[in-house]
Amino acid sequence: MRKLINMLALSALIAMPAIAQEKVNISIATGGTGGVYYPMGGGLANVLSKFVPGMSATAEVTGGSVDNLKLIGTGKPYVAFSMTDAALDAYKGEDKFKGQKVPLRTLMILYPNRMHVVSVEGMGINNMKDLKGKRVSTGSPGSATEVMAFRVIESAGLDKDKDMKRERLGVAESVNALKDKKIDAFFWVGGLPTAAVTDLAATPGIKIKMVDHAETVAGMNKKYGNLYVEDVIPKTTYSGMQADNKQATVMNILVAHENMSEQTAYNIVKTIFDKRDDMIAVHKESENFKYENQKASASPIPFHPGALKYFKEKGVKLQ
Repeated sequence: MRKLINMLALSALIAMPAIAQEKVNISIATGGTGGVYYPMGGGLANVLSKFVPGMSATAEVTGGSVDNLKLIGTGKPYVAFSMTDAALDAYKGEDKFKGQKVPLRTLMILYPNRMHVVSVEGMGINNMKDLKGKRVSTGSPGSATEVMAFRVIESAGLDKDKDMKRERLGVAESVNALKDKKIDAFFWVGGLPTAAVTDLAATPGIKIKMVDHAETVAGMNKKYGNLYVEDVIPKTTYSGMQADNKQATVMNILVAHENMSEQTAYNIVKTIFDKRDDMIAVHKESENFKYENQKASASPIPFHPGALKYFKEKGVKLQ
């Protein structure tokens, strides 16, 4: 009998695939429903669950980058969307992460995140100085929008606490508050186009005003490191824009905890590039998922060994 059991066990082993697939449950930390992280994260969850054997991925609504990075800090199996400025704070244990260093690793460079400073005609806001004395949303708690908004305001020579009545709303809530005239302007950092801003611009009787602030980039980089670039949101992006909006841009990255296995990290990065067309179908910013954008200089966080393995196979030079 024992001989029969051993033979059956051996037969079962022989019948198994050469490489056993580990069961991996991954949570993808995204952002609010009105932004780009959330739909893109949902698309990523679908792609990973469908094409990586043994992997089950789900997207979670969060407050944004800061919340996402704190979730990674728990050590639970998270992959997170983040802006590089918030990620650097987490990695170094500074600002909102004071005394709580998060051992992050970059999986890949995603797409540029463009700061929107948004108002509508009739609010008397034509430049950054006009925000003085106004009701302004600087992003939801736990978002990197708030981190960057504070830096833009500071670099523009304004005091975020004394010079404006500040609200802390996500982009969808900010749009509704602006429509209802409960605020005069809002900050939002996101990809193009952002659905909630598109909705605002298409609202009958409303004419969107995008406030230029590219002049704040030099001051931010001097204080916080070379994380930001002067950029433009083309006037064709949102209905009613009269000219290109001169603004500040920061990169988005996909990050994980350093304890993520090399194989899991490799599988995630490989699948994203293999199924890039599927991701583009979810949101056009996925067109930026390119080998030539994968540069060590584009992220202040070291790349994960699993990501490095994939890029080496593809002949991608990160330096």
